[in-house]
Amino acid sequence: MAAAGQVIEGKYEILKLVGQGGMSKVYLAMDRRLNKQWAVKEIRKNGRDSNNELVVHSAVAEANLIKALDHSAIVRIVDIIDTDRDIFIVEDYIEGETLSSILEKHGAQSQERVIDWAVQLCEALEYLHTRTPPVIYRDMKPANVMLKPDGNIKVIDFGIAREYKKHNVEDTVSLGTRGYAAPEQFGGIGQTDARTDVYGLGVTLYHLVTGQNPSEPPYELKPIREWNPQLSSGLETIIQKCTMLNPEDRYQSCAELLYALRHYDLVSAEHRAALKRKRNLFLTVVGVAAAGYLTGGIGLSMRNQANREDYQQNISRAVNASNVEDRIRYYAAAVDIRPLENEAYLGMIEAFKEDAAFTVSEEEELRKKVDVYREQMIQGGKYADLAYEIGRLYWHYYDYGRGGGTDADQNQITRMKCAVPWFADAVTYGSEEAEYYNRARIYRDIGQFNKDITLNIVEASDKGMYAPYWENIRELVELTAGREEENEMTRLEVYRLALYSIEQYARKFRSEGVSQEEQAEVYETVKGAVEEMDTTSDTTEYIKSSISARFQAAENAIVNAFR
Repeated sequence: MAAAGQVIEGKYEILKLVGQGGMSKVYLAMDRRLNKQWAVKEIRKNGRDSNNELVVHSAVAEANLIKALDHSAIVRIVDIIDTDRDIFIVEDYIEGETLSSILEKHGAQSQERVIDWAVQLCEALEYLHTRTPPVIYRDMKPANVMLKPDGNIKVIDFGIAREYKKHNVEDTVSLGTRGYAAPEQFGGIGQTDARTDVYGLGVTLYHLVTGQNPSEPPYELKPIREWNPQLSSGLETIIQKCTMLNPEDRYQSCAELLYALRHYDLVSAEHRAALKRKRNLFLTVVGVAAAGYLTGGIGLSMRNQANREDYQQNISRAVNASNVEDRIRYYAAAVDIRPLENEAYLGMIEAFKEDAAFTVSEEEELRKKVDVYREQMIQGGKYADLAYEIGRLYWHYYDYGRGGGTDADQNQITRMKCAVPWFADAVTYGSEEAEYYNRARIYRDIGQFNKDITLNIVEASDKGMYAPYWENIRELVELTAGREEENEMTRLEVYRLALYSIEQYARKFRSEGVSQEEQAEVYETVKGAVEEMDTTSDTTEYIKSSISARFQAAENAIVNAFR
């Protein structure tokens, strides 16, 4: 056992014991070189104890898994020290308390607070699920989530997380916490996947918002409004869908769940009732307006004129702003004045594109505006145009998980998944005569393919998916190649997607009737367009170079598919 004052590996000085459980102890330690505090987990080895061997092996596997991760809501492992008697794992020291501790002290938490935590947890889980290979957490519960003083959360304890193996029929070992674990985690009825974590998160939200522990009697998940009628029916619907026994009936990804959480109020019974009340009040409002027209018409006209002038003034300030931050601020102010006009939203979108990265914080800023007025915009007939542009923003610029190498491919998949709901809205609420309609449909279908394909391959249900996907890729390249009116980033992302698809699925395309000549034609179109393209920024030049580096791999994929 380590003691206060002991220095491990000449680097980490033990300050005090901060926790213990089972076969491990956790200490607060000071890094004497960096003058930084860390948490040090000590696991004592005991070769004669088979259970101890399992614990040691699990801890080392957990540490090695976490070392490869980099996300603000996931604890970091910085060092693993293996001695004759002990394993020491050095990780972030997190100030705060677990959500289970908060539940014990204060009971059920406010709906708004729980949804904020849910969004953060969703983003962390989606990050894990979009790794290569995907990482399935499998132990989501309040005890494994730390709330920091700044209001942000950290996911801890990856002891039973696993990398998803696409050819496995079921998990080797049944693990998880009864009450929170999905049915597929027990009894050998299937391999855990992203939907397993959706279930665990749903149960966690249930516990947080009701205060009812699912591991205790009555051992059932009742609709949350049976515990508290003041809770949103929209949130109730979300939790019920998360916790369906059949994985097919749950949200199929955390990206899908994240979208639902951000729109929970729009699916609630209260919201639908409010819309009905608005419709019922319409005739009354019209009558009152008519009665007061002569006396109030002039004043109303003057207010509308002032409103328009304020709106245009903010638009003008945004256009003439010297920096992006001010431009976004003025456009946001204009949105608040006339929220049913698209001009200010579109200005914000263009401002977000300026550094070629649509960040998570920028996403939050945009969503706060759009989500509030979505229903009114739909009724006004202008929402579809905006949804299409937001979809393009996600598709080409969203930088969540962006990096180099395989990370670039994963980021592209993440961007497509996040864009799907927006393109779906553009198709649902837009006119077939709209100029963007066909492109929105193609984007939606390509994104949906990439969202579903991994699971369909695992379930051997992917037959028939590749020919339509190829046709969408071919048509998108045809719509994009050589069109100077499309910006550089848009064209490059289409070219990268086409090459990636050929590399990944050339054999599948062949199996569903796409000829070698057809694949080669698209490849040559992309290759020629990239080679002729003149870039104007370091970012687009880097993307162009990374695409060029894949020419040979794509060409080889076509040749090998037809051998």
